Amino acid sequence: MGRKRKILNVPASTSIRQKAYLFIQRKIVTGELTAGQVISELEIAKELGSSRTPIREAISQLIAEGLLEQSPGGSILVVHFTREDIVDLCELREALETYSLSKVARLGLMRPSDKERLQKLITALADLRDELIKSGEAVLNDEQMKRFIAIDFSFHALLIGLSHNTRINKIVNDTRLLMRIFSMLRKGHTATDLDRIHQRHKELVSHLERRDVEATVKTITDYLQESQRERLEEFDQHKREESMRESIPAFMEEIYRSLAL
Repeated sequence: MGRKRKILNVPASTSIRQKAYLFIQRKIVTGELTAGQVISELEIAKELGSSRTPIREAISQLIAEGLLEQSPGGSILVVHFTREDIVDLCELREALETYSLSKVARLGLMRPSDKERLQKLITALADLRDELIKSGEAVLNDEQMKRFIAIDFSFHALLIGLSHNTRINKIVNDTRLLMRIFSMLRKGHTATDLDRIHQRHKELVSHLERRDVEATVKTITDYLQESQRERLEEFDQHKREESMRESIPAFMEEIYRSLAL
């Protein structure tokens, strides 16, 4: 008999419900499960080799956290964002992240070891930019884009963690996790985009090191508002393309009908 495939790298003491929660969450974050896709309790139970009860409990938690939603027909789907959802999430993130970083700057909470960890992520972003330039491609491919999202997520999670407010940290991370679902629809960043983000990250660390509250707040606010504008532009573009795809079959059907007359 073949060896059983290892589903998740988690402690043996982790409950089946928590394993199921992490398993589904990872599928969503990596894009294996996309917005609007139906979640099957039975299939997940088979993959994890468990009963359906802990799977159902994990799904209920993910619904409460906004990663999944229930359709009018009763099916469980990966959440499908509206334009208003994106605005709400971006505004929530801006309010909490701005407060957290202003606190870090005001109280001087960034230690040398924290700066070193942040610098490694800044370097990783620069390496990704250099890799793109060397490849001769115009934008990051899907694999590179996932790496970018992971680097950016880790950078901001570390910054917020410096405020030592666990509730804010969880809310902001959950918000960024929700945004990552929509981010799977994004086109790859250009080298210019990466340069701009790299510069913003460097500025934030510099301002925090100097305990410059005003500069910190301005930089993070500008950065997040730029991000919101980009997300909304991408959403609008995606909707236009979606509308075009849906209208083509109807248009062709009308042409065939007219030719048959």
